[in-house]
Amino acid sequence: MQSAIERPEELVAQIWAGTDIGKTHHHCVVLNAEGERLLSRRVLNDEPELLALFADVMALDENVVWAVDVADGMAALWISVLLNHGQHLVYIPGLAVNRASAGYRGTGKTDAKDATVIADQARMRRDLTVLRPDDEHAIELRVLTNRRTDLNADRTRRITLRGQLTSVFPALERALDVGNVGPLVLLTGYQTPAALRRVGRSRLETWLRNRKVRSPEALAEAALEAAERQHTAVPGEKITAQVIHTLAKEVMSLNEQITEIDKLIAARFREHELAEVISSMPGIGPLLGAEFLAATAGDMSRYGTADRLASLAGVAPVPRDSGNISGNLHRPRRYHRGLQRVFYTSALISIRSCDHSRRFYERKRAEGKRHTQAVLALARRRVNVLWALIRDGQCYQNNLPVTAAT
Repeated sequence: MQSAIERPEELVAQIWAGTDIGKTHHHCVVLNAEGERLLSRRVLNDEPELLALFADVMALDENVVWAVDVADGMAALWISVLLNHGQHLVYIPGLAVNRASAGYRGTGKTDAKDATVIADQARMRRDLTVLRPDDEHAIELRVLTNRRTDLNADRTRRITLRGQLTSVFPALERALDVGNVGPLVLLTGYQTPAALRRVGRSRLETWLRNRKVRSPEALAEAALEAAERQHTAVPGEKITAQVIHTLAKEVMSLNEQITEIDKLIAARFREHELAEVISSMPGIGPLLGAEFLAATAGDMSRYGTADRLASLAGVAPVPRDSGNISGNLHRPRRYHRGLQRVFYTSALISIRSCDHSRRFYERKRAEGKRHTQAVLALARRRVNVLWALIRDGQCYQNNLPVTAAT
């Protein structure tokens, strides 16, 4: 969840409330300007309890800055309560909290200490991300794209059937691309050399054709050729074949689920007011466009400049200078991996589909950059272009250069 009703920048906080987020309970600590603890409370992650805590903190002082170390998921209810009441809320990453804790007294770790560190960091720092509420489009796209990521991860785990197949029938594993539907259908019926030889080519082709497999003749020929190359039954073959059968069916089911959710994502993306502008960029289709909106809500004012967006996306190099060494640029360690995927993947696609992008990539390669460096340079340039398109509300045109945002 990103951000809320913004409070005026001139707000002068009198107290700072840090909340260490937990699944069932949160811990809130309130500090004053001198860093003195005014309140410390463990509270159930339940609306009545959270509202009671909110009322008690507001009774101390209405000029309060709230801080959390989690910006979604189990913190969603607490964040919504605060934002619905127009509160000023900032986010400090859990990694930053852990590192800052080393500078405080004591080596122990408790929820109360973490909440104190969160509140104290909010009191001292002015560079923390301000959370604001997203619109329904961005939230829905975030839910859908996160679900798609989970399904892809599940599918990847189940593709371990390649290892299972290699252990009993390596020739078939080499012959099949189990990322395609046809081979998966084959594996739901036949997993061993002996089974394939028994069924024969004619019946196997008919079996595949009845299940609407594309090019059943070629698939059957490849499978039978592999079966003729192995006449040894490997120990554990029978139970391994059952496992392969189950995994193949699970992968097919996941493929169907991913196809359905892709349709939902595409439909929801096209309903967004910025869909036409975003998808006009070469290389950005409904899925990458949806991931961009899920990460940014299409609100460029949150980042201030295109440079900051590029930094968040991990496509802008950061200096690591020391002593007499300068100009030592490296990829950032902290960045939004979803945004980086959007810009890097779309840059790769645009090299094949857009003359301007291909020429830019080739120029960088001619300068001596490696493939990855050239693609990152193109992705960085595309951040400026997309930023400007959204800022101006115009679609990308190959024959009209787009002025980069400043």
